[in-house]
Amino acid sequence: MHTALVAGWAGSMALYELAVFDPSDPVLDPMWRQGMFVIPFMTHLEITNSWGGWSITGGILMNSGIWSYEGVAGAHIVFSGLCFLAAIWHSVYWDLEIFCDEHTVKLSLDLPKIFGIHLFLSGVACFGYGAFHVTGLYGPGILVSDPYGLTGKVQLVNPAWGVEGFDPFVLGGITSHHIAVGTLGILAVLFHLSVHPPQCLYKGLRMGNIETALSSSIIAVFFAAFVVTGTMWYGSATTRLNYLGSLVINGIRGIPARNISKNNDGIVRADVPFRREKSKYSVEQVGVTVEFYGGELNGVSYSDPATVKNMLDVLNWVKFSN
Repeated sequence: MHTALVAGWAGSMALYELAVFDPSDPVLDPMWRQGMFVIPFMTHLEITNSWGGWSITGGILMNSGIWSYEGVAGAHIVFSGLCFLAAIWHSVYWDLEIFCDEHTVKLSLDLPKIFGIHLFLSGVACFGYGAFHVTGLYGPGILVSDPYGLTGKVQLVNPAWGVEGFDPFVLGGITSHHIAVGTLGILAVLFHLSVHPPQCLYKGLRMGNIETALSSSIIAVFFAAFVVTGTMWYGSATTRLNYLGSLVINGIRGIPARNISKNNDGIVRADVPFRREKSKYSVEQVGVTVEFYGGELNGVSYSDPATVKNMLDVLNWVKFSN
C-alpha cells in the first residue's frame, strides 16, 4: 500500500507538471524556474521526450516512443493501481507460504525473511541501474549537463572506482556507487534469508513488531535525503543546476542568475523571472521590443518573446564577460 501511494503520487504529479510546463525556452525559462519538481528527476534518468512533440534538449519530434514523460507517468499510475489491488489481496488472503511458520504451520510474519526479499529486489534494481542503465551496457545512459548548467545531452557514464568517485560532482560516482551498493545488498540477502537473529537480539530490537520494521526503514530514507539536501545547495552530479536549480539565488560560481532589462533611468521594465509564478515584469506580460541601431541588423526589430529573451541573454553574457 505504501508503494501504491508513492507511485500514484509520482505519476499524478508528473502529469500535473506536464500540463503547466512550458518547454519553449529551456535555457532562459528552465523547468526549475517554473517550479517543477518531478520532471527534473525524470529528465536526469534520460526521459527527455514528450508525446506533445517536444524534447527538453530542443527540437521537434515526430515519434517520442513509449517511454516519454507521459508514458512514464502513466506507467507509475498503472503500477500504483496494481500495488493497491495486491495490497487488498494480501490483506484478505493470508495463505502464502511466507505468512506461515514452517515449524507450527500457523499464520505468522517472518519479518527477517520479508526484509530479505525486499532487500533482494532493491539490490537487483540498484545494481542493474548502475551496471546497465547508466553505463549504456543495456540502457541509454543518463542526461549530463554542460559545464555552465544550461543544456544537456544523453551520455554513457563509466564507473569511477578511485577516490574521485566520492566527489559529488563526478558522474562516475553514480555508476560505481549503485554497483557497489547493489552488490552489497544482494550479498546481505543471503545472510538474512539463511540466518535468524538470536532471541535476545530479536526481543531487544523488537523485530517482531511490524511498526519497528516499518519505522526503521526511514533511516535509509533519511540518510539519502540528508545527502541530497546537502548537495542541492550548489548542485551536484545527481542534482543538476539546469533541471533542479540551486538554492543560491544570486548565481552559481559567478554566473548571473537573472536577465533584467532597464530603461535609461535604471528602472526595471522587464525581466526573466527567477520563478514564473512570481513574475511581475516578464517579457510576455510587459511586451518588449528589441530594435537594432547600426551594424548588419540596423533597423531590424523583434517582439517575439522567445527571441527577445535570447537577445537579453546575449546582452547579459556580454556584460558579464566584460
